[in-house]
Amino acid sequence: MAIKVTMPRLSDTMTEGTVATWLKKVGDKISEGDILAEIETDKATMEFESFNEGTLLHIGIQAGETAPVDSLLAIIGKEGEDISALLAGGDAPAAAEAPKAEAKEDAPAAETKTETAAPAKAATELPKGVIVVTMPRLSDTMTEGTVATWLKKEGDAVAEGDILAEIETDKATMEFESFNAGTLLYIGIQEGNTAPVDSLLAIIGPAGTDISGIADNYTAGGAAPASAPATEEKAAPAAEKATEATADTSSNGGRILASPLAKKIASDKGIQLSQVKGSGENGRIVKSDIENFTPSAQGQPAAKAADAKQEASAPASPKVFVPAGEVYTEEIKNSQMRKIIAKRLAESLFTAPHYNLVIEVSMDEAMGARATINTVPDTKVSFNDMVIKACALALKKHPKINSQWKEDAIIINHHVNIGVAVAVEDGLVVPVLKFTDAMSLSQIGASVRDLAGRAKNKKLGPQEMEGSTFTVSNLGMFGITEFNSIINQPNSAILSVGAIVEKPVVKNGQIVVGNTMMLSLACDHRTIDGATGAQFLQTLKQYIESPVTMLA
Repeated sequence: MAIKVTMPRLSDTMTEGTVATWLKKVGDKISEGDILAEIETDKATMEFESFNEGTLLHIGIQAGETAPVDSLLAIIGKEGEDISALLAGGDAPAAAEAPKAEAKEDAPAAETKTETAAPAKAATELPKGVIVVTMPRLSDTMTEGTVATWLKKEGDAVAEGDILAEIETDKATMEFESFNAGTLLYIGIQEGNTAPVDSLLAIIGPAGTDISGIADNYTAGGAAPASAPATEEKAAPAAEKATEATADTSSNGGRILASPLAKKIASDKGIQLSQVKGSGENGRIVKSDIENFTPSAQGQPAAKAADAKQEASAPASPKVFVPAGEVYTEEIKNSQMRKIIAKRLAESLFTAPHYNLVIEVSMDEAMGARATINTVPDTKVSFNDMVIKACALALKKHPKINSQWKEDAIIINHHVNIGVAVAVEDGLVVPVLKFTDAMSLSQIGASVRDLAGRAKNKKLGPQEMEGSTFTVSNLGMFGITEFNSIINQPNSAILSVGAIVEKPVVKNGQIVVGNTMMLSLACDHRTIDGATGAQFLQTLKQYIESPVTMLA
């Protein structure tokens, strides 16, 4: 069935986008994760990837054209599929024509640009300088978000780039920064509360502005206050220049360009901007430069001493006293991540007929190979990395395992993107290694460590957790010898990896001490028959037991 792809909203202030370049043309085959086009937003030019597979049947917005958010961007479906009903059935661009026409007839030229950019119809006009901030859509599957923490309170001054709140999506907890400067006049969603995308999150504007009635007149996805007149748009560049003019200067008088968010994080971490190399335009220091910055050895002792002092001064958390024999319960509110995990895993278990295949693998050769590999300077490879590499190669030989079920077809993925399950404080996330089969063991090891570390620090982007074709879950480090996982849909299979166990084994008719590991493959019987799954495990066993074959 054909799928309509609409103009995405790639920032909270984006109301329209311009297609800078199409990287696919009508008739091209599309895979999940392929870059369809480059789209210019009000902030930057960004790559837009496909979340669907099929053939590009229709392009609704040509390169160079601008259209509102949710306009028909493209249609993806089966080759030769009839899409006349979708095109004639009232797409997003047609729905957006009426407001444009009215604006041209009834409004002065200066106001028309701002009116047509509004995502919804006006209920009342906003006071000058006031901005309505809505619940952002931080991933393609996000329909609602939960405010985990507010980092600003009503009455606080807000600068462009300041972190307003931490928002839990269906993928992760993410920092949400302000794209506007002013005073936080109103908070629409309190900590712990959940609301749909486009709900009123906050109102920012000049201090002391009367905003009575604005929140009452706002409905998510429906009526919203009109934006301020076009004069505000002229003020924005001036505000940007003013912010940039406050850039730090180095000791030699040279100007250091840094985003406000980068400066805030650097200040919190005690990092001197003069020591950081910027990767942004004209050498501008951005958030990622600060997060990836490694301080010099000189500064480390002072930082450690400061941390130790802070830990020593921190009061110890009180212990809860529970009298013997007294009933004691604690209620923990479900996070957005926990709700989504429950929903997705229940859907997977109850819709996909699971079965499990178990195989025991000798790890003696793998242990010797790993010890040799890790003698190479700056190289660190784990057994899990070796299993991931073996899976990638085995999937190329058994592509039916690398598949997904659809009602009218089975999709065979000939690219290998392996998801690696990572336990975090709130639940479980699955960062994805794209094109794993083309990666070396050391590359896999470095990538897994980077993704797992950022997952635990809630620094993963949604795009880093999308597009997997197969999943590996390892509980061996906890001493679990064997377990069965629930399939991470839309994958058709997941491999559960147990601990390496030293035990008596029979070799050449003799009982000797050996090291073995249990692997359990959970399969979706709709796509993978038992014999197919067994053949995959046999190939996987050969690779792991003879690691040198992975280099062939």
